[in-house]
Amino acid sequence: MPIPEDVTGDEIDKDVRQELQSLPKTLAEDVAKNLVMVARLIDEDPEGAYGYSKVALRLASRVAAVREAAGFAAYANQKYGEALAEFRAARRMTGNTELWPVMADCERGLGRPEKALDMAGAPEVHKLDKAGQVEMRLVAAGARRDMGQLDAAIVTLQSPELASNAVQPWTARLRYAYADALLAAGRQGEAREWFAKAVEADKDGSTDASDRLAELDGVEFVDALDENEDEDVSGEEQAPAGPGEGDKE
Repeated sequence: MPIPEDVTGDEIDKDVRQELQSLPKTLAEDVAKNLVMVARLIDEDPEGAYGYSKVALRLASRVAAVREAAGFAAYANQKYGEALAEFRAARRMTGNTELWPVMADCERGLGRPEKALDMAGAPEVHKLDKAGQVEMRLVAAGARRDMGQLDAAIVTLQSPELASNAVQPWTARLRYAYADALLAAGRQGEAREWFAKAVEADKDGSTDASDRLAELDGVEFVDALDENEDEDVSGEEQAPAGPGEGDKE
């Protein structure tokens, strides 16, 4: 797959660059460039990111960072079985547990929420940092919802992190998930309160909390272009009557 001229491979994280030092220099550069393309495209063009990840995987399947990137690219394309296999491979290579929550979410994607819940109660969770533990809580709550256990999902999300007024990188998503679970349980008033709190924490627009809040408040957004088109059509329908037509009953 073509690599844009502005991509040098130096853009990758220093830890990943260090991993690639086990490869011959030219090969390491090629792998790095493909990994840069995965990171660049994964949000806007997940299919493109997946293609570059497959190239990197073909070149250096024994590098943990490559397996991890391939896992995230597959995950972004909802290829959960493939993603889980790549994440497991990366974990075997590194021995760390940071991929545990996304691995559990893959189990959800494969229709195995019970397995995701088992993983949420595993010893590996205690080895996660705070962000990882919050992510695991989100996955566990999602698994409860998959199983139709709305009340249990709500309880799962209730935590010191949810109650805290401090805004962390995960705060908006945690509050949003809680609001969404409350709404699904028919607790609209509480849901509105937590969607509002999610909006307060969502500085980069990572959720659609503001839209959900507006929807609950009965606010409708009208596309300006559509509105103009409606006015044009309305104007055509209300054209001046022809001679004598205005006198008809």
